Amino acid sequence: MSSDPQSDAQSDPRQDWQNWHERRVASVSAPYGPLSLSGTHWLSDHPEGRLPVIPGRWREDGDEVVLTAAAEDGLVVDGKPLTGDVRLTADNAPVGESRVSHGQRRLVVLRREGLWAVRDFDPAAPARQAFLGIDATPYEPRWAVPGRFVPYEHRSVRVRNADGRERGLGLSGEILFELDGTEHRLQAAVEADGSLWAVLADATSGKSSYRFRFLRPAAPAADGSVLVDLNRALLPPCAFADHFICPFPPPGNTLTTEIAAGERNLLTR
Repeated sequence: MSSDPQSDAQSDPRQDWQNWHERRVASVSAPYGPLSLSGTHWLSDHPEGRLPVIPGRWREDGDEVVLTAAAEDGLVVDGKPLTGDVRLTADNAPVGESRVSHGQRRLVVLRREGLWAVRDFDPAAPARQAFLGIDATPYEPRWAVPGRFVPYEHRSVRVRNADGRERGLGLSGEILFELDGTEHRLQAAVEADGSLWAVLADATSGKSSYRFRFLRPAAPAADGSVLVDLNRALLPPCAFADHFICPFPPPGNTLTTEIAAGERNLLTR
């Protein structure tokens, strides 16, 4: 899940942060936001093609998934009831626009490292019903500091994911910045739009904040300069639902200092 671009210089950073926080709460609690994810089912775990609580038969066929359903399965593809076979590729559209639905649920096809899965998004998921908000520290200027992005040759490192499996994490450089006179480095990926993405932990992780968080700085300037705004440290999707496969921080991305900023934990009933 991506954050909004950093606010421009003429805005009030505190108000910008408040607006950003309110948009985040609205986004994660939306009918097909991360709180609605009720299952991620890997086809390799179900070679017979029958997935838990999801009708139809799902099987992989090279670069596609073949879904077979009868009228009584109640599956809808591209707005029409499915009877027979349909070939599917990985979904790139927003969840609410996914090709396959079952009642109010949306079924999203994904692929990771050659393996296929189906995600089940249900607006009635218990996590969404129990959600009260995001515990976040109000904006403090000391957590927004200048940084520099130093690219290196793209590499992939193996890291544990939230579901207990190891997967590759692509990295393209380091974000360098200082806090209270101490230099820190975060290995980061470069997104398609040029923005950065880092997975980090710090001395608050697993204590006063979630076990790790995401940081998504805007694209660096031509000279590599970038704003490192830890006020916008994000809870990863797996903080909202157990069925996400978020990567843990790569080596070097666990900071020894306390980052008492940004999103900290989920608030639930």
